Amino acid sequence: MADRYIAAIDLGASSGRVMLSSYQSQKITLTEIHRFSNGYKSDGKNFCWDLNYLEQEILNGLNKIIQKGIKLDSIGIDTWGVDYVLLDKQGQIVGPTYSYRDHRTDNIMSKVQDEIGTENIYQKTGIQFLTFNTLYQLKAMMLESPSWLSQVSDFVMIPDYLIYRLTGVLNREYTNATTTQLVNVATQTWDKDLLDYLGIPRKWFGDICMPGNQVGYWQSAKGDRIPVIAIASHDTASAVIAAPLMDQHSAYLCSGTWSLMGLESKQPFTGKEALKANITNEGGVDGNYRVLKNIMGLWLFQRVCSEHEVKDINQLITLAKQEQPFAFLINPNDPRFLNPDDMTETIKQVCLENIGQAPKNLPQLVRCIFDSLAHLYRDVLNELSMLSGKPINTLHIVGGGCQNAFLNQLCADLCNVNVTAGPIESSALGNVGYQLISLGEIADVNALRQLISQNFDTKYYQPKSN
Repeated sequence: MADRYIAAIDLGASSGRVMLSSYQSQKITLTEIHRFSNGYKSDGKNFCWDLNYLEQEILNGLNKIIQKGIKLDSIGIDTWGVDYVLLDKQGQIVGPTYSYRDHRTDNIMSKVQDEIGTENIYQKTGIQFLTFNTLYQLKAMMLESPSWLSQVSDFVMIPDYLIYRLTGVLNREYTNATTTQLVNVATQTWDKDLLDYLGIPRKWFGDICMPGNQVGYWQSAKGDRIPVIAIASHDTASAVIAAPLMDQHSAYLCSGTWSLMGLESKQPFTGKEALKANITNEGGVDGNYRVLKNIMGLWLFQRVCSEHEVKDINQLITLAKQEQPFAFLINPNDPRFLNPDDMTETIKQVCLENIGQAPKNLPQLVRCIFDSLAHLYRDVLNELSMLSGKPINTLHIVGGGCQNAFLNQLCADLCNVNVTAGPIESSALGNVGYQLISLGEIADVNALRQLISQNFDTKYYQPKSN
C-alpha cells in the first residue's frame, strides 16, 4: 500500500504551522514544513487578525510541500474558536476581523445575561460564560451598528473562512460553531431565539456540518486537485481526538496559551451544578461532547516572559522551582489577566489585594503563575469528577505545555492523580487523524488514539506523597 500524505494546517493564537504527515501500515509521522508567527494587530481602535497574512503563510507552506514533489491526499485546517469573519455576496471580507482579546466586549456579557437570562442561555447552549464568546462579540457589533452591516451576506468561523479561500466553497463546521454560544446543545443547529435576540438575519448562518466531510478542492501550482476536508476544526477538538483517553476515569488537559481541562461524554452537563461551575459542553466527534472548562493557561507566563525579554525559559523555570511554594496565589481566570497593558504589574497588584504582598523578582512571579495554575487544575478536576459522578484517576496533558515537567509534576501532586504528558503536537495529530478517518484509512477515534500512542512518546508523572 502506498503512503498517504496529509497536510495539517494548525493555527494557534500566537503561531501557525503547516505540518506534513505520512501514514502507512500503522506508522504515522509528523514533520513541520512551515512555521510562522501569529498575533492580533491594533488598528488604533481594536485588536484584529490579519487574515490575508495567514492565508499567504498557509499557501507558502502548502507550496513548500508541492515543491518537494509530494502528492497530497488531503488538507485540513484547525484554529482557535469564537472568532468569526463576515462576507459579502462576492465572498469578500466585510468589516474588521476582531480578536477575542479586543476590549469592545467589556461589560457586554452581563448586559446580555440581564436581558435574556443566564439560565436561559445555558440551557439552550450548554456553553461556558466567557466575556469574548461570539454571542457577546456580535452583540457589541450590533450595538455599534456600523454602516457596513447591510453589506453582510455570510457569517463563518475562521477555519471555515480559510477553507473557503482554498476551495471557493462555504462550510460551517460543528465543533468550532459550538464555541460561539449560539448553537443549541440539543438540536446542534443555530439557536433561532438567540439570533432573533441579536437582530441578525438567519440567512447569514448556513447549515452546520459535522466534521469529516470533504468541502472541495485546492488546486496546486502543478494543477493537482487536492481534497480539503473539514476536520474537527476547533484546535481543542482536534487535540482531544489525539489525547490517549482510554476509559471513563481519565480526563484531558490541552495545555498551551489556554488550558482546557475536560472529559468526553455522550450527554451534555447543563444542570444547575454545571452552570454554577461554569462548565462548557462543546461539540466533539462521534456523538461526544467535550465537557470542559477554559483556564487562562500559559498566556500569563508567555506575557511575563515577553515583558521581561526572557532568553532562556528553561533556566527561568528552574529558578522558579527553587522559590518557596504557594507563597503567592492568584485566580488565573481573573478577567484582568485576559489582555492587560502590563501582565507583570497586574499580577503583582492582584497579589497585593489578596495577601498584602507581591512577588519581588521574576522567579517568584513565575512560581506564582505555576502554583496558581496547579491549584485551579485541582479545583476544575474536582468539579468534573463531581459532575460526572466518577473518580478521575488519570489526567492526560497534551499540547505544547506538556513539555513543562515542573508544572506537570505540580499538577500530579496537587490533583493527586497520575499524569501522562504527550503528544506535544496533539492538535496537528488530531487534524491528520481525522483526515485519515475520513479517507477510510483508520477505523475510528479509538483506533487513532492507539496508533498515536504507538508512534509518539509519552512521559509519566506520579503524585508525590506529602
